[in-house]
Parts: sequence; structure tokens; C-alpha cells
Amino acid sequence: MREKDLERRLTQGVKKLGGKAYKFVSPGNAGVPDRLLVMPGGRVAFVELKAADGRLSPCQKIRIAELKRLGADVEVLRGLEDVDRFLRERHLRPEKETEVDL
Repeated sequence: MREKDLERRLTQGVKKLGGKAYKFVSPGNAGVPDRLLVMPGGRVAFVELKAADGRLSPCQKIRIAELKRLGADVEVLRGLEDVDRFLRERHLRPEKETEVDL
């Protein structure tokens, strides 16, 4: 399955779960992950999508490592099975419920 198709599957799945899947572009910062996900409960994750046999570029590896060092939730999803697993296991339920004072 092509990355474009994987992206469509991810964005549709996130929308069904009540979240947003923003296309992430950061001028001057090549290699940032494809999508920035904001899920119910305040969960935020960066997601890089690759075809099942896709590889990260050296620049992508650096950016992902930087984000992880900062404590960000970053996932590399390879193929349809990874996308479906991610939607089912990681973002169906918020890890922690929090109350927000308005």
C-alpha cells in the first residue's frame, strides 16, 4: 500500500475517534514526521508513515530522535497493519483522563 493510502487510512481513523490529524510541515526543518495527531483527552503524537518496505532517511532519523529526546510521542508506522494497530491500541482510549478548569 502506498504512503498516500496509509495517510488517508490514518486521517480517517483519527477523525472517527474524535481527533485531528494535521499534515505537519515545518519550513527549514526537513525530515519532520508526516502527521501531528491531537486526540481526545489531550493526547498528542507525531506520526511518520512508510510503506511496508519503506525506510527512514538519515534526516528523518535525526528529527525523530530529537523529538523523542524532548519527550514527544513519535511513531513510525510501516504498512496498513501498523496503522490499524496504532488506531486500535494507542489512541482509542486516552492514557489518562484529566479535568480541565475553564
